[in-house]
Amino acid sequence: MSLNSISIITRGNGLPVSQALSADEQLAQLFHLSDLPASSNADELPPPPVRSLAEAYAICDQIIRRHSKSFFFSTQFLPPPQRRAVRALYAFCRTTDDTVDMATSDPARALAEWVRVARRPRLDTSHPVLLAWADTCQRYNLAPHLIDELLAGVAMDLTISRYATFADLWLYCYRVASVVGLLVMGITGAAPGATPYAIKLGVALQLTNILRDIGEDAGRQRVYLPEDELARFDLTADDILARVYDERFIALMKFQIERAHRLYDESWPGIALLPVEVRFAVAAAACVYRGILDKIVANRYDSYTRRAYLTLREKVACLPRIWWDVRRLEKQVR
Repeated sequence: MSLNSISIITRGNGLPVSQALSADEQLAQLFHLSDLPASSNADELPPPPVRSLAEAYAICDQIIRRHSKSFFFSTQFLPPPQRRAVRALYAFCRTTDDTVDMATSDPARALAEWVRVARRPRLDTSHPVLLAWADTCQRYNLAPHLIDELLAGVAMDLTISRYATFADLWLYCYRVASVVGLLVMGITGAAPGATPYAIKLGVALQLTNILRDIGEDAGRQRVYLPEDELARFDLTADDILARVYDERFIALMKFQIERAHRLYDESWPGIALLPVEVRFAVAAAACVYRGILDKIVANRYDSYTRRAYLTLREKVACLPRIWWDVRRLEKQVR
């Protein structure tokens, strides 16, 4: 992580990030855990099969359609070239994440092997997602240091299953979500000053994921809710693993949902700093994801046994209001 990234993160939540490894250090730790060298000789790799870019991008579309109906829905409103690139980004993120979550024996080695291939400056890769992603990176000249931040965020899940404070959690959210927003802006473009808004929106989106997936994460022995904030509500990480559901847990969820709503509110003005043709798509993604918070409330804050989501009909019903809110925002900043 660059020093500039550290300063943004610190300003974003008012507290210093403690005991944070830089992206380079985090990835070096990954390779140490896996006992693999950090780089490989591309000439030693088997030649990739012939695969067209169109086929590779189509596979990325299938991945996003299968794994994130909300993201697939919102990206429908992007212009075709940006839509294709953003979906390749999502497929890259999803496949990277799955190397950890779906590994059957050694997730560190699986991720290290993936990272080694993903960081090779080669277009003729044998993996369709990496082929589409490499093409996207070249077309839009995406910053390698941001990609390393993203990979470092996924690597954090191998060694970190608890977060002492929200400042610590902020770094994780920045890497796995805010960086995605920054890469999206690298694809779509943005006016100066958009970066802090993108960072806050990313944290809001990831916090929404965390609140929605508490039960699923507990099944993996992960607790993302900060330990000092659990203690504030007389709870511990062990209580979350035990799926304690009482007035203390509900109070904690209300506190976290209010924080997420505040981050969505603070990130909203950044929509106006995006190109006109992509504003609605980003606004749709933010509003649909924000609707998950309302679903959690409707589920009586039970994120252990009930998954909060919006149906397609509910997403479509949101569109007129989103369109109106974007237009009103545009008028305010003219």
